[in-house]
Amino acid sequence: MNFTDLTAVMRRLALEAGDRIMEIYNSPDFEVKTKSDASPVTEADEAADALISAGLRAAFPDVALVTEEQAASHGQEVSTFLIVDPLDGTKEFVQRRGDFTVNIAYVENGVPLRGVVYAPAKGRLFYTLADGRAVEEHGAFDKTAPGTQAPITVSTPDNRGLMVVASKSHRDQATDDYIGQYAVRDMTSAGSSLKFCLVATGEADLYPRLGRTMEWDTAAGDAVLRGAGGEVIAFDTHAPLAYGKPGFANPFFIAYAPGVLLVK
Repeated sequence: MNFTDLTAVMRRLALEAGDRIMEIYNSPDFEVKTKSDASPVTEADEAADALISAGLRAAFPDVALVTEEQAASHGQEVSTFLIVDPLDGTKEFVQRRGDFTVNIAYVENGVPLRGVVYAPAKGRLFYTLADGRAVEEHGAFDKTAPGTQAPITVSTPDNRGLMVVASKSHRDQATDDYIGQYAVRDMTSAGSSLKFCLVATGEADLYPRLGRTMEWDTAAGDAVLRGAGGEVIAFDTHAPLAYGKPGFANPFFIAYAPGVLLVK
């Protein structure tokens, strides 16, 4: 894989998808359907998926593609692949809360090496460079030329008072009980893969997820966080979260800045 080309293509497709999503988000009304797993899907999910999938297949025709909105892609057995969640945080989108993202990632031998997370309603764009380092881009987000790329890095945690980020739409008692085992300075909530990015930028130290997620929910944010020096591990084993699992379902996990004294 040519990572320079990959970075440019993923960034451009995320921005183009973000434009399409925001056209629908800012319209007076949009259709919301229910998928077989009872989760919502909108025309924005479908439009963004079509745009990104076509772009990735044209640029990287020999690389397997897994995308949330194409059920036929979920039966693949692959360890190296591109993986897409065209609109992560559909509930936030439907409720017009702004905490939704476009996620595109490249996984090689089970490891999310590169990724882009774009939050179009919040104007935040995070991605990995060709060398794997994570940045947040600032500026007008020109599709052909990156603006100012500010390197991002995880915090140096103070275990006497951690900053914790948790899900906005999927918070439960088990998560609260786990967080309760730490000395917490403050907590924030965020939707979608923005939680990974808040840990990547040092705005949070710890993000535990004790709930169902799929690999397309996490791969891009995981890649950005790893590129910023962070880690994502399985909740039970503390082994690095691996990708290409059967059905692309994740176990519970913990995303954190090294230096957090994890509770076992």
